Amino acid sequence: MQISSPQVLLIDDDDDLRHALVQALELDGMNVQAFSSAASALPTVAFQFHGAVISDVRMPGMTGQEFLKEVMEIDPAIPVIFITGHGDVSMAVSAMRDGAYDFIEKPFPPNQLSAVVSRAIEKRRLVLENRILREEIDADGMLDETLVGKSEHLVKIRSQVTMLGEADIDVMINGETGAGKDVVARALHDHSNRKAAPFVAVNCGALPKEIIESELFGHEVGAFTGATQKRIGKIEFANGGTLFLDEIESMPIDLQVKLLRVVETRSLERLGSNKSIPLDIRIVAASKVDLAAASSIGEFRQDLYFRLNVATINLPPLRERQEDILMLFYRLARQARARFRKEIPEVTPRTIAQLHAYEWPGNVRELRNSADRFVLGMGLGIATENQLEVDQSDRSLPEKMASYEKALIEHELEKHAGSIKSTYEAFGVSRKALYEKMKKYDIQTGE
Repeated sequence: MQISSPQVLLIDDDDDLRHALVQALELDGMNVQAFSSAASALPTVAFQFHGAVISDVRMPGMTGQEFLKEVMEIDPAIPVIFITGHGDVSMAVSAMRDGAYDFIEKPFPPNQLSAVVSRAIEKRRLVLENRILREEIDADGMLDETLVGKSEHLVKIRSQVTMLGEADIDVMINGETGAGKDVVARALHDHSNRKAAPFVAVNCGALPKEIIESELFGHEVGAFTGATQKRIGKIEFANGGTLFLDEIESMPIDLQVKLLRVVETRSLERLGSNKSIPLDIRIVAASKVDLAAASSIGEFRQDLYFRLNVATINLPPLRERQEDILMLFYRLARQARARFRKEIPEVTPRTIAQLHAYEWPGNVRELRNSADRFVLGMGLGIATENQLEVDQSDRSLPEKMASYEKALIEHELEKHAGSIKSTYEAFGVSRKALYEKMKKYDIQTGE
């Protein structure tokens, strides 16, 4: 999708007013297309429309509110500005609750309308640019957009994924619940020569003990009571691709013996069969506990641990990579915006302070939930919102202030798409002062 030149759609059944507004807007350099009815303008509105819509409220046929409802179905991010008489103000306010961008009460000076339209067009441009960026990210599958972060931990993990993805060896991923072990496993698959083959994820802790063996290994007809059909198990289904065994520490000990044989021989036998099925799979296992310690006390088979632990990726909890929190939050908020079709509320310095003050015991999974709530207009939903929004750690005051200042600069750069000029103007400081702060905190930008 490419962004076209901005366009203004003007809808008003008053011929004289419509012509006067077209002239005023065109004198301000805007490309205006005028319509005498909402119904005739509607076919011009599309999901990729770049610009703003100006509409009267009371019109014969389709009213402004009815038109707004149709536009919101096409794309709720298209800015619709209502021009209205005094008697229609309450109606216009109601329309804003339904998604309108703004309303202007008649009579109004032309420059007032131009100012509102310019802001609406700029907002629409940012929406479209973000959509293009998201499409490019989804198309390219870039690793730094899959494993988001700039901390030393994430830089190292991206390097490991790149190297191990091509190596095609079994990998063990260690990390707390919600830290993103499944994302790392998927990245390993996507950056391997197996990426066109199946990626089969199995949560060993979520499967009941009674069915886990059948789920993993499959079964033949009559293998046990109720086995009326042949079943291909998860391991066999992953043939040619990657088998991801999450929470492998939860796998029953007796089943670990059978898995060990699969790992060693790269073959399996379905339940109720003596036929050996060859496998071409890569196994990625993940655990939230220390398997070396668990195997030393007999809670996990030591031989299976050694077989699976060919290479290891340790994924630190979110609280140990503070530099990644804001970047991850923006990324998750953009994903939420796409799902909920809502714009992201302003990320204020207060919001940033809350994000950095919280410990995130649920890691990235909890951060994702918080981003969803934020986009839905429900706040972050974390404990710091009801506490003092300051850094409560044992760090010194200068360290706390430096961390907060760095977060503010990163937020403003993100807000202005990396523009140095827009950022130092927003802060009211010189370019040199901003550059000195960025150098001090090792903040990088593409500008």
